[in-house]
Amino acid sequence: MTRPMTRLLHSVLFVMVLCVAAPAHAVLKVDITRGHIEPMPVAMPDLSGSDASSASIGRQIMQVVSADLERSGLFDPIDHNAFIEKVTYGQVLPRFADWRQINAQALVTGTITPINSSSVKVGFRLWDVFGEEQIAGKEFSTQISNWRRIAHLIADAIYSRLTGESGYFDSRIAYIAESGPADKRIKRLAIMDQDGENHKFLTDGRALVLTPRFSPNYHQLIYLSYARGVPKVYLRDLETGSENLLGDFKGMTFAPRFAPDNRTVAFSVAEGGNSEIYTMDLRTMKKTRLTRDPGIDTSPCYSPDGRQIVFNSDRGGSQQLYVMGSDGSNPHRISFGDGKYGTPAWSPRGDLIAFTKMHGGQFYIGVMRADGSGERLLAQSYMVEGPTWSPNGRVIMFTRQERSHSRQGGKSHLYSVDVTGYNERELITPMDASDPAWSTLLPL
Repeated sequence: MTRPMTRLLHSVLFVMVLCVAAPAHAVLKVDITRGHIEPMPVAMPDLSGSDASSASIGRQIMQVVSADLERSGLFDPIDHNAFIEKVTYGQVLPRFADWRQINAQALVTGTITPINSSSVKVGFRLWDVFGEEQIAGKEFSTQISNWRRIAHLIADAIYSRLTGESGYFDSRIAYIAESGPADKRIKRLAIMDQDGENHKFLTDGRALVLTPRFSPNYHQLIYLSYARGVPKVYLRDLETGSENLLGDFKGMTFAPRFAPDNRTVAFSVAEGGNSEIYTMDLRTMKKTRLTRDPGIDTSPCYSPDGRQIVFNSDRGGSQQLYVMGSDGSNPHRISFGDGKYGTPAWSPRGDLIAFTKMHGGQFYIGVMRADGSGERLLAQSYMVEGPTWSPNGRVIMFTRQERSHSRQGGKSHLYSVDVTGYNERELITPMDASDPAWSTLLPL
């Protein structure tokens, strides 16, 4: 399924950096330290093409760049109808006064030039309109078919320069696509770009699948499947499509997660009415038991440095969050608010842990620090669950299910929200969706 992506990785080249160093006095930057902010007005004309065909592709590229940046909630793309200056192919400097007149703070210009019948060269420049200087720029050479990924790379570069943190647009989402009535639900493993495009089903729905998770290098997915009747953890190679059972356990295995080293997997094993957390070395297939408690221990998730694991357990009487060393040492409770806590996910930055909270007949998506302090609730509904982080730790995606009393059950959709609790948005999918997993930035 991912062979087109593989060709893309081989063909994307960072050819050169165009005068990216900004003078020390440049101050054009989005302040992301506050909650609700006024988005920065950015003008993004279509990329200028040397011919009609390349100009058409340039238009599509900038539409994707504009959509990426607008969806972040930090940028406000200016309507093209407001533009005074028409940027032309080969133009070196924009007329900054024209862009200031329409209140643009930043301007993106660029060109697209054919290399041959199947390849193009794409270049962009980011301008500080009031400082009248270029503050970023890159050129890429790639196959024409890869134009959409080039757009995400450009959006990431702009986002990074104007916010001071890494972007997240050049990434993918794995999730469970759902259809059918509630008592005969069909659940298929699916994958798509973070904006919902390039959608692909990975399984045919004959076996129920749940909780997909990416490997840190993006090359594999790990998930629960009922392919052999009993729930087991499987590993899928995204390049070849091959699927392998992980380990030979008597009971059910579930809730898998990769360690940051890309070689170790943590998951839960249920035997004899108890659930414990194990790890497995994917090179040696050696398994290690981490927890030994009569309570239910599940949903392990590694810290970014691989030294700790957060998990949920009812060992204290109710379902709460605990942190232990990656070797199972020193397990200690970190959640102490009202209600029950589950599905913890450690931020890629390491500063926060996202979770699902159940209290007072409502579900919440929230975050807390790794020591349990600073709890904040970001989203609330009849049913929200399963948070997953964007690669830069800025955005959380989750499942929201509608309340319904019909046989079909409530509709289930994917939503995202900024870590500050603002800019909640739905990610459109072909059918009902649940269990999202956000990949790291894709390898080049």
